[in-house]
Amino acid sequence: MKKLIIFDLDGTLLNTIADLAQSTNHALNALGYPTHDEASYKFMVGNGINKLFERALPEGEKTEENVLRVRAQFIPYYDCHNADRSRPYPGITELLEQLQSQHTLLAVASNKYHAATTKLIAHYFPQIRFAAVYGQREGIATKPDP
Repeated sequence: MKKLIIFDLDGTLLNTIADLAQSTNHALNALGYPTHDEASYKFMVGNGINKLFERALPEGEKTEENVLRVRAQFIPYYDCHNADRSRPYPGITELLEQLQSQHTLLAVASNKYHAATTKLIAHYFPQIRFAAVYGQREGIATKPDP
């Protein structure tokens, strides 16, 4: 019998809050919106970046159009800065290596957009052979949708 373990990325394998905060603040600032301290972002993350942007926008500005404007500023910046301060949680790399040595299949399913998910996994866990790595993709509902 083959065993499979599916991990989330943000907040499970990697602590990414600092880079998410920095990148969101960059986008908000570029559009003239107020920014937030890093600690506030712990309460804004979850359910994908569009939901993050909605939560970060000021009251009265939380429209789909503004979320997309923030996203347009965020993506190119985050693509260059998503590994500035993000790090695996202590013991995660060793855990993945141990599971891999036991022939357990490993996978990642994240609400982070797909390109960033695959880039971060390749950057931080090059020695791990994941059976699948999936981030949020167009037309696919975000977790926890079954």
